Amino acid sequence: MTSNSNSVVLPREIEDHIESYVIAMNAGDAEAVERHYTEEAVAVWEPGNPLSGDARRAYTKDFLVNQRPKMDAVVREAYVTGDTTLLVVDWKMEITGEDGNREQVTGVGLDVLRKQEDGSWLYAIDDPFGEEPRPAA
Repeated sequence: MTSNSNSVVLPREIEDHIESYVIAMNAGDAEAVERHYTEEAVAVWEPGNPLSGDARRAYTKDFLVNQRPKMDAVVREAYVTGDTTLLVVDWKMEITGEDGNREQVTGVGLDVLRKQEDGSWLYAIDDPFGEEPRPAA
């Protein structure tokens, strides 16, 4: 898989962050996807299993290769305070299921973005299943 992550221009507008992320995801470009995260960002790609650092990067690469996602996402709400934003995102994704057939998954993500010194917005927390009910403890 070819990577043109060097050509990824991270958006300065919050609304454009999701569009840029979806383009990187649909291209299967792990490096471009990762450029949308702060170094210490946490992603919860499986409910209850937060990943950061090398574990997050490895999961991203594996997911893109094995699931071949095709994603669409729309920002439902955005709340900005200073250099921090909370996004509520409606998303759907077609992936390769365990049986090898394509299947569709959907969710409502709760994402926290931080504004960087260069003006771009990056994920600090990416929880695509943020609105999913959690099992009782």
